[in-house]
Amino acid sequence: MNKIKYCTLIILLLAANTSFSNVTLPAFFSDHMVLQQNAEVKLWGWGNPMEEITVTTSWDTAEVKTKADRHANWQVLLKTPKAGGPYTITIKGYNQVILTDILIGEVWLCSGQSNMEWTPSSGITNGEEAIKNADQPEIRFFNVVKNSAENPQLDLKGEWQVCTPNTMQYSSAVAYFFGKKLHENLNVPIGLVNSSWGGTPAETWMPQEVIHADKTLDEASKKLGADVWCPSEPGRTYNAMIAPLIGFKVAGVIWYQGETNTGNADTYQHTFSALIQSWRNNWGQEFPFYYAQIAPFEYGAPEIGVKVRDAQRRTLAVPHTGMVMTSDICTTDDIHPRNKLDVGLRFANIALKNHYQTMQGIVEGPLLDSVSFKGKKAYVYFKNSEGLYLKTKDTLFEVAGADKVFHKAKGALKKNMFIVSSDKVSNPKYVRYAWGNTSISNIFNQAHLPASSFTTEKPE
Repeated sequence: MNKIKYCTLIILLLAANTSFSNVTLPAFFSDHMVLQQNAEVKLWGWGNPMEEITVTTSWDTAEVKTKADRHANWQVLLKTPKAGGPYTITIKGYNQVILTDILIGEVWLCSGQSNMEWTPSSGITNGEEAIKNADQPEIRFFNVVKNSAENPQLDLKGEWQVCTPNTMQYSSAVAYFFGKKLHENLNVPIGLVNSSWGGTPAETWMPQEVIHADKTLDEASKKLGADVWCPSEPGRTYNAMIAPLIGFKVAGVIWYQGETNTGNADTYQHTFSALIQSWRNNWGQEFPFYYAQIAPFEYGAPEIGVKVRDAQRRTLAVPHTGMVMTSDICTTDDIHPRNKLDVGLRFANIALKNHYQTMQGIVEGPLLDSVSFKGKKAYVYFKNSEGLYLKTKDTLFEVAGADKVFHKAKGALKKNMFIVSSDKVSNPKYVRYAWGNTSISNIFNQAHLPASSFTTEKPE
C-alpha cells in the first residue's frame, strides 16, 4: 500500500470513529431543565471509550475534564451557584452538545400512583381557572413516560417543559400546586420530576432485591394480584422510571400512593419504610420524603383502607418524613379526591417549615402522641395539638380490654387531651380513633387540619 492510500485510509478511519462516537446524555439532561442550587450535581452520559470530555457552564467558566471509561460511561461533578439563570452547559467530545435555558433552583421528585398522576385537565376542583393562570416560566416539568423493565435501566423517556397553561394541564396537579407555592415563598425556580403511574403498588417502585432479601416483603408482594392497567411485580417501575434518575440531585420527594396496597395492608408500614430507605440508600442522600395519607373510601374488605392510613401514620417514625392529611378534603365515594390544590399546598407547607425552615406554626394534623390508662379511663394525647377542637359532637373513639373487642366510647376534650371511656369496658387496654375505611376525622387543630385515624393495637 502506497503512502497516499495509507494516509487516506487513516483519515477515513478517524472520520468514521468520530462520526459514530457522539457524546450522548440521559433524557433529563436537556434544554429547560432545573438543577439543584448550591450543590455538587452529577452530570453524566456516554461516549467513545477513552474519549476526552470537556464540560463548561455559563455560570462558571472553568473547564471540567474527564474521559469515557472502557464501558463508554463518563461523569463529572459540577458546583451550582445560588438560584438563577437561564444558563447554558456545553459538553464537548468528538462532537458538541449545548444545553440551553437551564435554571438553578429547587428540584423535587414527585411519585406514586393515580392521585399523584392526576392532571388538572382530568377534572380537578377549579381546574379551568388554575390552568388559565399557569403561565409560570420558572416552574419546569419533567414527566417521565410510563415504562417497566425486568432490570434497572440507564435512561428513560421524557422531556423538560416550561410551565404554561398547555403543559401544566397535562402534568401532575398536586406537583404543580406544591411547586407553585414553593416558588412563591422561596422566589427560586422549581423543577418537578413527575414519575407516577395509577394503580401501582409500592412494591413495584422499589428494588426487587430489597423485597426478595426480606421474607416479610417477599411474602407480602405475592398477595398482590395482576392489574391490566399497570405492573405489580416487584421492581418493574423502579427499574424503568426511578433507577435511571438515581444520581440526579433532588431536594426531596413527595409521594401519593397506598390505595393499591390495601391488598396487603398489614405489612404496608414495613414495605413503605423499606421503599423510603432504599431510595435514600441508592441516591446516597438522606433527602426529605413527604407523603399524602390516602383518603377515606370504601376499599372493599373491612378495615383494609384504615390499616393503610395507620401504617402511613406509623411510617412517620422514619426520620425526615412528613404526612399530608386528606380526610377533610375528600368524599368517601371517590378514591380520587378532586381537591388537589389543598393537597399540594399542604405538601408545600411541610417542606417550607421542616426542610426550608421559612414557615412557622403547625403544618400537620394532630397525631397520636401517647395513651395512659387509669381505672376505666384512657387519656389520649396528641402531637400538633395546639388549639385542638371537635368539628362535630360525634365520638369516633373506641376502647377495648385485654380481649381486644372494641366498643364505642365517649371522648371528652380537656384542654389538649381526650378522656376516653366506655361503660362496656371496665379495664381498657387499647384505644382507636376513626377506625373504619370511610371514617372521617372530626378532631382538628388550630391550623384546621384533621387528626389521623389510629389504633394502639400493634399490627400483627
